[in-house]
Amino acid sequence: MSKSRSLNKVMLIGNLTRDPVLRETAGGVVIASFGIATNTSWKDKSGEYKEKAEYHNLVAFNKLAEICVQVLAVGMLVYVEGELRNKVIVDQEGRKQYRTEIKLNDMFLLDSKGKKGIGFEGATNENTTETREEGHIEAEAEYSEDAVTPETTVAGDEDLKSEDLF
Repeated sequence: MSKSRSLNKVMLIGNLTRDPVLRETAGGVVIASFGIATNTSWKDKSGEYKEKAEYHNLVAFNKLAEICVQVLAVGMLVYVEGELRNKVIVDQEGRKQYRTEIKLNDMFLLDSKGKKGIGFEGATNENTTETREEGHIEAEAEYSEDAVTPETTVAGDEDLKSEDLF
């Protein structure tokens, strides 16, 4: 019997709707969360142009998370690649809330300069590969979902459990 193939890849170009917020789990995993908006336009039957915005929640981990916080700000244009992650959050009343996020694997800064005009001047370590070419930022850090246990909470957000991270 052959293995079936599947693909979970998202590619978006959009503007940041909120600044990245950095958190760290008790286990030391660094997480940045932020949002982008993408727009689409079309002509309706009467010939009038219509436009619609879609809003996307993004999360980045470890070195890529740190880079996002350093260089990104509201309104900036970015290209991101990642994968869809769905999670279920149970609120205090026991109601389930569903949320779809994009776990980032790569990011291209499409604005000419980073936040505050400083761009990115980061250092590397032995667990991370980084390059910058005309706004391209790539960080591939060693990360395993197994490193976060169900008991893990995010510093400053005790109601968030590890299953909320993925």
